[in-house]
Amino acid sequence: MKMRTKLFAGFGILLLLLFALAGIGISRLTNTDSSLSEIYENRYNKVKLATNMRSNASELAKGIANLLLISTPESDKKNLELIRTTSANVAKAMEDLEGLEYTPRGKELVSSLLTGGRRYLEYKDQVLGLYQNGKVAEANNLRTSSGVNIQDQFTASMAAFSGYQEEQMDAAIADAVDQNQQTMAATGILTLAALLLSVVIMYWIVTSMTKGLGTLTLMLQGFADGRWGDASYRVPITSNDEFGQLAAVFNRLADDLDATAAKEQELHRINEENLWLQSRVGEMYSAMQEMTKLGEMGELFIGQLARTVEAQSGAFYVLKDEGLHRRLELAGTYARSGGTAVPSFEIGEGLVGQCAKDGQPIFLEGGEEQGQVRLAFGEMKPLSVMVQPVIYDEEVIGVFELVSLKTYSELEMRFIDQASEVGGVVLNSLQGRLKIEELLRIHQALTEELQTQSEELLSQQDELRASNERLEDQAKALRASEELLQRQQEELEQSNEALLRKTAELEEQVRETEEVNRQVELARDSLEKQALELAVASRYKTEFLANMSHELRTPLNSLLILSQLLKENKDQNLSAKQVEYAETIHSSGSDLLRLIDDVLDLAKVESGRLDIQAETVRVQDVIDSLQRSFLPVARNRMLAFEIEVKEGTPVSLQSDSLRVQQILKNLLANAFKFTDSGCVKLTVEPAGGSEPMLAFTVEDTGIGIPPEKQQLVFEAFQQADGTTSRKYGGTGLGLSISRQLAALLGGTIELESEEGKGSRFTLSLPMVLQPVKAGREGVAAGGMHEARDAIAAAMASAGGSALAGALPGMPGARSPLSAPVLRPPGAAPVSDSFADDREHIEPGDKVLLIIEDDAQFATILLDMARSRGFKAVVALQGDSGLQLAKELRPDAILLDIQLPVLDGWAVMVQLKSDAATRHIPVHVISVNDEVLQGLSMGAIAWLRKPSTRDHLDQAFEQIQTFLERDIRSLLIVEPDEAQRIALIELIAHDDVSITAVESGREALEALRAASYDCMVIDFQLRDMAVYELLDEIKGDAELRRLPIMVYTGTELDKKEQLRLKKYAESIIIKDVRSPERLLDETSLFLHRVQEQLPEEKKTVLQKLHSIEAVFAGRKVLIVDDDIRNVFALSNLLEGLDMQVAFAETGKGALEQLEKEPDFDLVLMDIMMPEMDGYEAMRSIRDDERFDRLPIIALTAKAMKDDREKCIQAGASDYITKPVHTEQLLSLMRVWLSR
Repeated sequence: MKMRTKLFAGFGILLLLLFALAGIGISRLTNTDSSLSEIYENRYNKVKLATNMRSNASELAKGIANLLLISTPESDKKNLELIRTTSANVAKAMEDLEGLEYTPRGKELVSSLLTGGRRYLEYKDQVLGLYQNGKVAEANNLRTSSGVNIQDQFTASMAAFSGYQEEQMDAAIADAVDQNQQTMAATGILTLAALLLSVVIMYWIVTSMTKGLGTLTLMLQGFADGRWGDASYRVPITSNDEFGQLAAVFNRLADDLDATAAKEQELHRINEENLWLQSRVGEMYSAMQEMTKLGEMGELFIGQLARTVEAQSGAFYVLKDEGLHRRLELAGTYARSGGTAVPSFEIGEGLVGQCAKDGQPIFLEGGEEQGQVRLAFGEMKPLSVMVQPVIYDEEVIGVFELVSLKTYSELEMRFIDQASEVGGVVLNSLQGRLKIEELLRIHQALTEELQTQSEELLSQQDELRASNERLEDQAKALRASEELLQRQQEELEQSNEALLRKTAELEEQVRETEEVNRQVELARDSLEKQALELAVASRYKTEFLANMSHELRTPLNSLLILSQLLKENKDQNLSAKQVEYAETIHSSGSDLLRLIDDVLDLAKVESGRLDIQAETVRVQDVIDSLQRSFLPVARNRMLAFEIEVKEGTPVSLQSDSLRVQQILKNLLANAFKFTDSGCVKLTVEPAGGSEPMLAFTVEDTGIGIPPEKQQLVFEAFQQADGTTSRKYGGTGLGLSISRQLAALLGGTIELESEEGKGSRFTLSLPMVLQPVKAGREGVAAGGMHEARDAIAAAMASAGGSALAGALPGMPGARSPLSAPVLRPPGAAPVSDSFADDREHIEPGDKVLLIIEDDAQFATILLDMARSRGFKAVVALQGDSGLQLAKELRPDAILLDIQLPVLDGWAVMVQLKSDAATRHIPVHVISVNDEVLQGLSMGAIAWLRKPSTRDHLDQAFEQIQTFLERDIRSLLIVEPDEAQRIALIELIAHDDVSITAVESGREALEALRAASYDCMVIDFQLRDMAVYELLDEIKGDAELRRLPIMVYTGTELDKKEQLRLKKYAESIIIKDVRSPERLLDETSLFLHRVQEQLPEEKKTVLQKLHSIEAVFAGRKVLIVDDDIRNVFALSNLLEGLDMQVAFAETGKGALEQLEKEPDFDLVLMDIMMPEMDGYEAMRSIRDDERFDRLPIIALTAKAMKDDREKCIQAGASDYITKPVHTEQLLSLMRVWLSR
């Protein structure tokens, strides 16, 4: 057969296979196209329609909400157009979906979807109808009561429909993929068959050829010899016939073999590099494993590393962790100049410190533009610098630096990375080994010390053994003497009898001495046992006092609440006498509460929980405070009160100001108490001794103390006259408390007194307070007797004010100064009423309300207010101050915290909870130093007592400046433009100037350029983390008191919420009611007058703060083991239309919440059997369902750190028993509104 015939036959067969392959492919592609058309028409269009409907429904809901909450002509027009457009789109989508075909399940889902859509459009029409009729409030109620539920149901049905269609679409796509895979398989089989057939045909044709094969002999020989890479073995192509084509095929085959050989060589090179790496790293690891010292290991590591990569210099630093301070210390260098290596780096300092901070390598290549870079050896222009962290277990434990005059190759970079890992392993192992060696060394030292002690004991035993041997020798000598005496008995009979008598007498004396010693030993054991029993009894007493304070306060809580309910007589079913009885019960209960507080404070010292705060105490401030407190007492008792500061008295001392004043007030109170005529004098002077001391001496002309009772008065609960007919009352705690406090301050109290002539108490304090342990150990200066007196008393309460006039300049030469000697014959006592301006207030007057229990200080504030153009009104109690604030609506308020009846915190809560008073600026002046708490509650400023005249002037200036500013400033930081516009529309009015920015950097620039009253910030910023921005704000002295609100749609976990609470006054999560809450919170800190707001904003705030709306129908769980408290609180809360349930233990509370998880608030007692409140709150917070459930802790234990313990355990807020109902309801209102 001819070559042509063979070729035609071969190619004919191949064409037939090609046509068959094409036919099968076309058929399969047609099926695939049909499947894709089905997916698009029947599935994708349905999903697309449902998605568009969901988007339009969401926009429709937003339009309705904006229409009802943010009402301006422009926004109303825009929102109505949005509602019209989106509702039409929803209706059109529903119509399109209704006309499509569905499966039975699809029909069921689309039916539910269409029903929900029609309900949603009907709800939209109802809202628009109410809005167009001017019934905005009813429309808003409809939105919040049923609209949200309808929207949620509609959204759920759309989601279900979309999910089903997506599942069907996914199934159809999966079928199409299967068909495609079948097509590919069939095509592959046919292709393989065609290829095999082609090879057979070619082989048939080639083997039949005999011509032209000689031309291929040279190339075939080259293949046989393996020299296909030689060009001389290539066959030249001289024709286009079959042999020319065959030669070309052979030439290409030779080229492919060349490429294969080149790849094999490259693979060989890679294997050699890997072997090189493994050998170098292994050598380094083996060498470092033998090192026992950190310096040797560092030198070896950096040396081998630098030599291997041909670096010119290197340094190795190891991370040292010294508590809170961490730094990098030099552990080894290579080719350094003498003394040029930096010995250590701080974290973040230089390239080395920055590498340790980031945990990432730093690589620099030389160039003139690089500039100077600080290296381990100073500053230089680097050519090639590699700074690499040494990491073990994902922690940076070291850093090394290499400097080279060349660029590192890829192999060297791989070696550096592997060497870093090996170095981390070896370094960690060496550090662990060094720690173990150190522990072994300590253990060995202890073992040696024990062995030494054992040897000493053995030595003592040897000495005892030698002593016994000496005694035996003496006994032998005595026996020898007796034998000698017996031999001489006849000659010395009389002497022997005398000696026997003497011996008997000595033996009797020895027996008597041993008996006395035994009695002494028994007495000592008895005394030690009694001392131990006394210590145990004292500890039991301390625990008893702490526990009994709770057991007493718990029933007292219900007594006060119920008596207050009776006193209010809301049902008007009690007579005036019965109301008077209730008032007497309430007053007596309050007196009992104060006595219990004294007992609780008594337990603080004995349990070691009394804190001493060292600070600079100015002598002048102490004198001013004492004068303010006791000048009115002196006037009332017709006594002179003198103060003398002697020459050389220092200006200040380092001590605890609160405790110093408490001691002096106790001493002065006793002096005035036991002095009927004459004077009381306070003298301040330096005291001599081995260390600098300051002496405060209180002298009086009172009754004096007999010598035999002078020590007794320092005993707890003891008085000089302890009979039932004594003239002077009291508990007898004052002097005992003062002495123990003096001991805690490192000082003493000395007494000099003569009965009938007066007493002299001298308090001596060190100029610098040395730490003294509080509690029994710290005050037990006189053994068990003194330890029994280690108790503390409740602090003496007295207001403080600045007194006109000051001491001459101190220190330096000056004359003694005495306060005016007050001997006002017939002077009338100070009146409790004030000649203030409450009867002379006219419209247009600026009114200042002063709530201060110190009458003298209130008088000074009254005069200063009048001099600045205010009409001032004074209230001496918290409750009366609150009443005056509601009646007078003053322009500003000066508020003390430590107030009778109702303290300043409760007053602040109720002021800010009342829409009529929450805008009034409050300036706090108090001895308390809880500045941040006051500012977070809405105070504009805080001034701590005792205060100077200048500080008071500044306080009044702050108030006047605040009142003169009619427009408040608000900064909004929101990255989303649409959200920024919505927030501005929500808050904007003519009484507030709003600046809105989109980034943290812009916010910082705005804060530094202008002053703002409040800031609203989103949690997610684009240019920086929100915590970074908050840190910068709180770190700036001028910005740290700026009220901040976090308003975000991001769900925050517990850790983030706790962290944000350190910065922000409020955290608001965007939800249905979040716009109302944001408007309320900003109104609080901007001090906006609610009556001056637009009607829709005013309606929102009124509804938010409505007591009935807040409490009515809400469920509260009371957890308390005392049924009396449960009864009292239940009556109170049920009277507010609340649903009340209770549990007697923490475990019962958990079971109740498991059964009914829909409680709105929990009132949790702390001290309960079986499971206390702390454990119960932790268990509640462990359940994600109750992350945001408000929990208010109720406890009778009012220790300093109890609030912190409750908050850490999971409480939202904290209140002590007995509970003030106003304070409790205010707290509940705040938490139920969130």
